[in-house]
Amino acid sequence: MIQSILYNGNIITLDERRPRVSALAISYGRIVALGGDDEIRTLSSRRAATLDLGGKTVLPGLTDAHLHWEAQALALKSVDVFEAASRDLAIARVAERVRQTPAGEWVTGQGWAQDLWSDRAFPSKMDLDIVAPQNPVYLSAKSGHAGWTNSAALAAAGITDSTPDPEGGQIVRDPSGEANGILLETAMEIVEDQIPRPTAEQLADMMVDAQTLALRAGITMIHDFDEPSCLVALQILREQSRLDLRVMKQINQQWLDAALDSGLRRGFGDDWIRIGALKLFADGALGPKTALMFEPYAGEPDNYGMAVVDKEEMVELVSRASKFGLPSSVHAIGDKAVHDVLDVFEITRREEAARAEPVSNRRHRIEHVQIIHPRDAGRLAALDIIASMQPIHATSDMMTADRYWGDRNRYAYNPRLQLDYGARIAFGSDAPVEPFDPLLGIHAAITRQRDGKPAGGWYPEARLNLRETLLGFTQGPAYAAGMEDRLGKLAEGFLADLIVLDRDITKVEPDAIPELNVLGAMVDGQWRHREFD
Repeated sequence: MIQSILYNGNIITLDERRPRVSALAISYGRIVALGGDDEIRTLSSRRAATLDLGGKTVLPGLTDAHLHWEAQALALKSVDVFEAASRDLAIARVAERVRQTPAGEWVTGQGWAQDLWSDRAFPSKMDLDIVAPQNPVYLSAKSGHAGWTNSAALAAAGITDSTPDPEGGQIVRDPSGEANGILLETAMEIVEDQIPRPTAEQLADMMVDAQTLALRAGITMIHDFDEPSCLVALQILREQSRLDLRVMKQINQQWLDAALDSGLRRGFGDDWIRIGALKLFADGALGPKTALMFEPYAGEPDNYGMAVVDKEEMVELVSRASKFGLPSSVHAIGDKAVHDVLDVFEITRREEAARAEPVSNRRHRIEHVQIIHPRDAGRLAALDIIASMQPIHATSDMMTADRYWGDRNRYAYNPRLQLDYGARIAFGSDAPVEPFDPLLGIHAAITRQRDGKPAGGWYPEARLNLRETLLGFTQGPAYAAGMEDRLGKLAEGFLADLIVLDRDITKVEPDAIPELNVLGAMVDGQWRHREFD
């Protein structure tokens, strides 16, 4: 039975067999017919709801293939220091929150980036001690790979000047050996573990606000990389019939034993919440200069970055996960980290072949692939490894990358390179590191510009066309989730997940793409966001 019909639309299907139609019919959350208005409207029954789209443009729902959903929900309630233009501005925002917070309670925030400040120097605990002498303060960097604390937070976490650096992390110290309040990589966890966490129910409520923003941005599915607490909250939303977008949930390293002991495998779950891959970190990030490189950072001849999980341990973990039914998804930003992860996957692919395991059964991914050595450029395609990339990182990081990586940037933030070799691409935002707005990501991939600069785009040969970019936000993530037979395009039998735009994205100038309005978002045949009649 046809339940609803959309007609008089400009429906871009991303299906090569039928690229554009004007109408479609939906039944029980699936698209059952597409075509012209007259053809589809003849299928209508008395009970079918019909909607005149008035010529509006429809696309398949967009997927954010890499974000941190719990962190994003929490960030909406935290101090906003995202890309604060100066250290003083960030401190002023903390001071304002401290004035509203009882003494002794934690103040948290996210998004500072010292490379945006005039001196480009890391801040210190003393900056925060002045405005927050009685409240522990913890601010994570925009990269997510550095933390800025005050003395009260260090004390609460038991960090002293003599506390040893944890494996895969660093407690930064001043020349006298005093812990200065900056924590890198795994050292951040020492403080993060002390911050009071919301209950699962409270977190679920916070996620509703984030979900509303995601749907308004055109996101109908996410691939999440946060802790199991995120999964618990998502399940509460599902149980309460408040989950309005689809989720693929990755499993972090420390929870691998529990996952394998419980028998979880790739795809466990359903079309709303499903298990994805083991998540590992090979290295750090560009901002704090902890991304692992073959050659040192410009101006720092002894700094090659940092390995978070060493290569031998990665081989063991990825191999073990694959043997018991889980692919792996490994964060790798520096060219040496990407190289090492490719070596790990090459070993694992040989083991899978010896077990006669089809490549499609283990959809391994490298997260970010922000810079790759030219000798490794074709290896993702050769090994059938998904390049999970975030186009907006290129336009956000380009000045910092030019400063630290120089001419190596021809091979940086370059999905064009991977597509030309034949690799699979899945696009996301890395929110809350960047805004979870796919239209910004689409603009960045096509123009490689921010605010119209640089002229022609940053390394313009790396630009993508619109179709390639849309596929990166639709069919690429669908394949990564094992849902390519029902998600990523508008076709008969596919899930009725779609968005409505106020203008035709194929006809506007690239610079106008971020200004498009998402007027509606449908998931499973139901409007989850709608601003038009």
